[in-house]
Amino acid sequence: MTRAFLLAIAAFIVAPMPQVRKPVCAPDNAGLTLQPGFCALIVAESIGPSRHMVVLENGDVLVAVYGPRGGVRVLRDTTGDGKADVISSFGIGGGNGIAFAGEYLYFATDDAVVRWHWNIGQLTPNGGPDTVVSGLTNRRQHQRKSIVIGSDGQLYVNIGAPSNSCQVQDRAPESPGQDPCPILAFAGGIWRFDPRRGGQTQTDGQRYATGLRNAVAIAVDPATGSLFAAQHGRDQLGANWPKLYTDAVSAELPAEVVFRLEAGGDYGWPYCYYDWRRRQNVLQPEYGGDGKTQGRCDSAPRPVVAFPGHWAPDGMTFYNARHFPLKYRGGLFIAFHGSWNRAPEPQAGYKVMFVPIARGVATGPSEVFADGFAGATVTPQGARYRPTGVAVGPDGSLYVASDQGAGAVFRIVAQP
Repeated sequence: MTRAFLLAIAAFIVAPMPQVRKPVCAPDNAGLTLQPGFCALIVAESIGPSRHMVVLENGDVLVAVYGPRGGVRVLRDTTGDGKADVISSFGIGGGNGIAFAGEYLYFATDDAVVRWHWNIGQLTPNGGPDTVVSGLTNRRQHQRKSIVIGSDGQLYVNIGAPSNSCQVQDRAPESPGQDPCPILAFAGGIWRFDPRRGGQTQTDGQRYATGLRNAVAIAVDPATGSLFAAQHGRDQLGANWPKLYTDAVSAELPAEVVFRLEAGGDYGWPYCYYDWRRRQNVLQPEYGGDGKTQGRCDSAPRPVVAFPGHWAPDGMTFYNARHFPLKYRGGLFIAFHGSWNRAPEPQAGYKVMFVPIARGVATGPSEVFADGFAGATVTPQGARYRPTGVAVGPDGSLYVASDQGAGAVFRIVAQP
């Protein structure tokens, strides 16, 4: 080796490594109230109604955007300050669900799931998408589709029920429930598809789990490989059954619940709901319930964790990184979109909650992790932001999406 070559090697060895900048948190944490030891910033604003997200290993944030100008937004930070200074857009219309696995990016519209071949580092696809499945149930209520790639490599799709409680006349006072509920044949559950096959329809899939009114938030626990789903509970107990429920009770019930799913499981809707105060499943009034009777619901699965009514869980993710303190590892973050129907009680939700989880079981009470998204007016119309999705970045940061206003993505980091 020449002397010059050896000197060059020595210089490389002793030279300091390039400094990686840390995200610059907002002085006011972007208006959020956080657990001690955390700070926050806004990654991007005015990107459209943002729903679910994935964060790739290079730090790119890919966001599903709903609405007529929706699609996918790619947010890239090239300066290291935590804010996206490069934003690209593409897609086939608005959607809610997004997932990345292998070499493919999956995106769910209201009636289909498509995929693009995706190399990490791209800003736009090289070509158009392939359709994995089309013709998914797409009716007026609960039409947005959530997706996840399971630990088995299969595609799981939430198909929400276009109904409140499967009444003969939907949302009508004292209208009885249909028994059996015909909706469960095509909605109100999680369907499983082979993501490697193209041109599928809903009948090509398998109904993996049923009895879920609308599981907008679904996630895979990396520790166990189990699929979890958070259900939006039914509305209008008091309005439809005033002889059985006061408005104050109806504001708190039924619970918003998280289930650990099993293949072939039936989680009770529309026949049952979970009363978080009594800690038991209760028979719905449409099926002869009186707010106390369990009946056939005594054997229905119990949730992993339950929250007060109408908070609207819209996104969740397990925390499998090491950036946050030990108590958060393996736990579950849930984004609550917020209620519209808790009168006469104040509207609630509009926050991110944390649940400690181990081996699929909650090991302690849930806690508020991030609040203040709504701002001073905690109502659907007055809220500044409403959380819709959560994702963990490669450095362990937690990202939170909002679909309120012009849309935004937050980033929450642990302070040294």
